[in-house]
Amino acid sequence: MTLDGERTTLAADLELDPNAWDAFVAASAQPTHLQASAWAAIKRGNGWSAMRVAADAASGPVGGQLLVTRPRGLPWGMGYLPRGPVSASPIDARSLDAFTGRVRAAARGARLGWVRMEPDAPDSDVLRAALTALGWVPAPHVQPERSLIIDLAQDEAAILAAMHRKCRQSINKSERLGVRVVDAGEERLAEFYAIHTDAMRRAGIATRTEGTYRGMWAELAPRGMARLLFAEDGSTGSALATLFLVSCGSRVVDLYGGTTADGGRLRANYLLKWEAIRRARAAGMREYDLWGLPRAGIAQFKSGFGGAEVDYIGAWDLITDRVGHRVLRAGEMGRARFRRWRYRDVHRPDAPDAGEE
Repeated sequence: MTLDGERTTLAADLELDPNAWDAFVAASAQPTHLQASAWAAIKRGNGWSAMRVAADAASGPVGGQLLVTRPRGLPWGMGYLPRGPVSASPIDARSLDAFTGRVRAAARGARLGWVRMEPDAPDSDVLRAALTALGWVPAPHVQPERSLIIDLAQDEAAILAAMHRKCRQSINKSERLGVRVVDAGEERLAEFYAIHTDAMRRAGIATRTEGTYRGMWAELAPRGMARLLFAEDGSTGSALATLFLVSCGSRVVDLYGGTTADGGRLRANYLLKWEAIRRARAAGMREYDLWGLPRAGIAQFKSGFGGAEVDYIGAWDLITDRVGHRVLRAGEMGRARFRRWRYRDVHRPDAPDAGEE
């Protein structure tokens, strides 16, 4: 939505037109699915609304899609800007200045106590100084703090050469053992969910409901933003590993997956990820984002595939209503304590098998 319909700039068009917005995000230097209107539609099922905020900066429009939540009984809401803002060029101090002014005005108009932002930008002293000068303060992160991104503009030989030797050996071993990789559709979402949730259970990580993934598929697949892959036993056809990929513009994200015990023995997860990389490159993608390095075991597995490590600038809060911020923060802290208590028996990040994807 837009908060002042009288604005007639290009930035205002991006606030008003979802199709123009999606095209802008896909062509941006930060083509992230978290800023696509499809993601806002997915989050709507969890009670979030969305508003687009854009400004005209010296280098061109810069904007972000804010997800907004409003606790019952309170006049204030909170805005969350995942992996934004986006623009045609890398985010810098001048674009942040223009964007922050527009965010502050829009947030006050929408009665938001504060806005949390996690830019899709590498950490730097210059960017930190700019954010601080504009009134943003560091906050707890929601999205991964680090990731590995493989440059798909390289040819396959160069991508393979950048992998760890043991990773290439595992890929070759899986092929020799008869593992094959196939594309799948909605009809195999239940199978994906069973493998994914079992892998998360073994890793000690709480999972979402099956309906969550079906809702994601329903919004993303018709837009060409979702792809489901399986590694199978070539002799029996049984599923050994799976990946749920999400794309936006020229970037594909390795978002959800899982491997069975048999798949682990056959190194199916290595071949599956390599095939996902190959197929993304063949589809014209330019970046393959391995999406986070949350713990030692997973980081070791993912780092075997090469790629450039990115340390993001992290999460930042902009307080736009001091009273609303204090009230909402108190509620947020209470909910966080409840979640820690609720999942105390299922979240075991140091579990022995937590490194297997």
